[in-house]
Amino acid sequence: MTDPISSDALETLVAKQAITEVIYGYCRALDRMDKDAAYAIWHDDGTADYGEDIYQGTGWGFVDWVWTAHAAMSTHSHQITNVLIQVNGDRAVSEAYVTVALRTLPFGDSADVADIYSRGRYVDQWSLRDGRWAIDHRNYITDHSVTLPNSDPAPHDPRSIRGPEDLSVALFD
Repeated sequence: MTDPISSDALETLVAKQAITEVIYGYCRALDRMDKDAAYAIWHDDGTADYGEDIYQGTGWGFVDWVWTAHAAMSTHSHQITNVLIQVNGDRAVSEAYVTVALRTLPFGDSADVADIYSRGRYVDQWSLRDGRWAIDHRNYITDHSVTLPNSDPAPHDPRSIRGPEDLSVALFD
């Protein structure tokens, strides 16, 4: 006979799933250019440290900063893997590996673009407030990044839309 799952174990599983969904939702928010959804991963007083060369400040301030950077790209795609979460009551910590692929808009008088591939980790501190898990503080650590010139970029699928017209948005709304 199998022992029933304890209520503590069940609460921990629910918290881990909620945090995982927030991490995944953040990447989706960036790729679909849904700013409100990107803001929602942070508590109002949340902070972000992407290193002094990138950004240090509030979580919402980072969203504003990255919005400008992503708007200057023709495409971008974020993937999350290796999500580890440790829950302690209404607090948690997590580490999630992130890979981002970015393509610049053509620069100068040519049609040349650059493809940027970056791999890193989100190392986050979380809290549960008013029934909602959100980030108190994020450290982003770049593990590897490369920029490659591309003089013959393949067109992307026209159904891939950075905005509310994307096919996936209608499915989730």
